[in-house]
Amino acid sequence: MSAPLTPQTAAACAKGDALPSLTVQVTRADLVRYAGASGDLNPIHWSDRVAAVAGLPGVIAHGMLSMALAGRVLTAWTGDPAAIRSYGTRFTRPVVVPDDDAGATVELSGTVAEVREEGGERIAVVDLKAAFEGKTVLGRARAEVVLPG
Repeated sequence: MSAPLTPQTAAACAKGDALPSLTVQVTRADLVRYAGASGDLNPIHWSDRVAAVAGLPGVIAHGMLSMALAGRVLTAWTGDPAAIRSYGTRFTRPVVVPDDDAGATVELSGTVAEVREEGGERIAVVDLKAAFEGKTVLGRARAEVVLPG
């Protein structure tokens, strides 16, 4: 693998290249802000009691928040959110967010799986990874990014 890519080197990327990784702390305050912005007010994202009744190990982050955080790896790399052509994933494991100031640590990374020409554009297919406590929280996380010309 080569050195992590930057927006300046994105145009020259190749299969196997690593995108710059990112580590994010997710706190309960983040969950409250995300709930308000998204309209997803499900109490499993803020109430320990409800999370326990639902059989969860604690309050969990919204799956779409985890997906968005992984997307930050792409936007940091490209420097242009509009360069993301498609992005999909499966939610495989929750991010449990403790009721403290530290929150949960989520480690995010990406690797170029393929680079192809399509309709006069260079497209990078990127496999993304999001991990909490060393375990993957997103499965089959893959995006297509239009590379700068």
